[in-house]
Amino acid sequence: MCGIVAYVGPKQAYPILINGLKRLEYRGYDSAGVALLDSFLSVYKTKGKVSELELFVKGLNLSGTIGIAHTRWATHGEPNQVNAHPHYSQSKKIALIHNGIIENYAPLRKELESRGYFFKSSTDTEVLTNLIEDIQINEKVDLFEAVRVALNQVTGAYAIVVMSENDPDTLIAARKGSPLVIGIGKDEYYVASDATPIIEYTKNVVYLDEEEVALIRRDSELKIKNIRNQDKTPYVQKLEMNLNVLEKGGFEHFMLKEIYEQPCSIRDSMRGRIHLELGTVTLGGIIEYEQKLLNANRIIIIACGTSWHAGLVGEYLFEDIARIPVEVEYASEFRYRNPVIYEKDVVIAISQSGETADTLAAIELAKSKGATILGICNVVGSSIPRITHAGTYTHAGPEIGVASTKAFTAQVTVLTLMALRMAQLRGTLSRSRFMQIITELDLIPEKVKETLKVSKRVIEIAEKFKDVRNFLYLGRGYNFPVALEGALKLKEISYIHAEGYPAAEMKHGPIALIDEQMPVVVIATNKGTYDKVLSNIQEVKARKGIVIAIVTEGDREVKRLADYVIEIPETEEMLVPLLATIPLQKLAYHIAVLRGCNVDQPRNLAKSVTVE
Repeated sequence: MCGIVAYVGPKQAYPILINGLKRLEYRGYDSAGVALLDSFLSVYKTKGKVSELELFVKGLNLSGTIGIAHTRWATHGEPNQVNAHPHYSQSKKIALIHNGIIENYAPLRKELESRGYFFKSSTDTEVLTNLIEDIQINEKVDLFEAVRVALNQVTGAYAIVVMSENDPDTLIAARKGSPLVIGIGKDEYYVASDATPIIEYTKNVVYLDEEEVALIRRDSELKIKNIRNQDKTPYVQKLEMNLNVLEKGGFEHFMLKEIYEQPCSIRDSMRGRIHLELGTVTLGGIIEYEQKLLNANRIIIIACGTSWHAGLVGEYLFEDIARIPVEVEYASEFRYRNPVIYEKDVVIAISQSGETADTLAAIELAKSKGATILGICNVVGSSIPRITHAGTYTHAGPEIGVASTKAFTAQVTVLTLMALRMAQLRGTLSRSRFMQIITELDLIPEKVKETLKVSKRVIEIAEKFKDVRNFLYLGRGYNFPVALEGALKLKEISYIHAEGYPAAEMKHGPIALIDEQMPVVVIATNKGTYDKVLSNIQEVKARKGIVIAIVTEGDREVKRLADYVIEIPETEEMLVPLLATIPLQKLAYHIAVLRGCNVDQPRNLAKSVTVE
């Protein structure tokens, strides 16, 4: 959600900034802009894509070795050129880019208007820009101090970068509740929302912590203070990301590439954690908190969107094999209903980006009640790993497509490993059963490879149903969250209305929707409640519904009833979600492509939802 790029150094800034914005397009946005400082400060911005910004600035003066750039996802004010970032101060001497929301912008704006400031946009960001200028003028301080003082007056979340025509060698960056990373090169600095625009220039980075302000000067060492004026020591880390993961690698879309990366991402999420020869599972990041898990009264899983669906699979896993009671909560609702939390509760927070605002706020609430907080996320150095007591990374690698695919299966893999570890420690599985499961889990990446071969069949089905208006997805047990996730993928990228339901709940309402126009996707693998799912399929067929079934290889019963069948390899019931979700991802992808939708950047969506 929104993207920040900035540069100061010996090179021309514009090519670096535009390339960086393109790296950040996956985050979701509706306008783009750039500010460059040569002999004077110039701001260029437009509604639409980065490519439209490039056309807009063609032929203009784009010189300068310092600059800032931004992609905006509208919060305050509609998406248009005026509301796009960067924002000038009233004197046009200061420019600022901002991710997040300034909650008290209205009274600040009113106060500034009383002092003679006027505003061109509807944004909270322009208010902050003018506040900084007002402080600098009236308190006669430098830009860094003006930013620091201003941030003590605002309430809300922010990641900002500020530049001034009066200080042509300086960028000021600050963050609270929204990520910001500083890349350190040779006599140059890069700033970005995440590491993707930086990786091709340097692997040395500093992640700003909450309420920190960085003074970034050409040919000078990086200096950091917090907003209370306390000095902080920059902690330089090495990026492990490789540039090739940010390219499409011959695939038409990032989403398709990431679907096909799942054999590797699942394997990477297990690497070094599953030991067949020893018959053990270990998760180094939570070893010190295993006793807390063992003694927990319950586990509370908090997440949003696709991560919430992974958490639902986790609920089945922990209760089934480790016999620990679990509640799965929408992070966005958790903090608003006065939840009952005890010190012996363990909260597991799941987020691909590690920056999800609702999940971060839910973590803070749970921490204030004394609960132990564990995190599962994909992005090294993000906020959730820093504020949780402990946790584990998924190692899925960068996920550029807005609709999550490999992050989901990586999260389910890590939850499976955690549940197996707890089962091992609690003695709720026999040694032989434990070995049977981890041996099968070790085979899952190869079985995902086999599942990926269903493309031809999936494309045939996509061609049949690309123009329908509604879909229903059904599953039971471990496959109910898979149904929810399948429906979400279709909604996100094809804009077809779809709903996921527990199959048994169909007759309690949704059955009224079924007719000869309604395709019903049923996950009907040969485990658990197979016979019950067969009955549900018969109920659909009795009402002339069209059944698309995900079945286990060699299935005969469902094939007799279903109109279309997609086969997946046989596996343990608890591991079926890792296979069954693959054809549903591909079905959503191919329908969206056939409908001419923007698969990687679906409308109105953002990859990292950093505002409430």
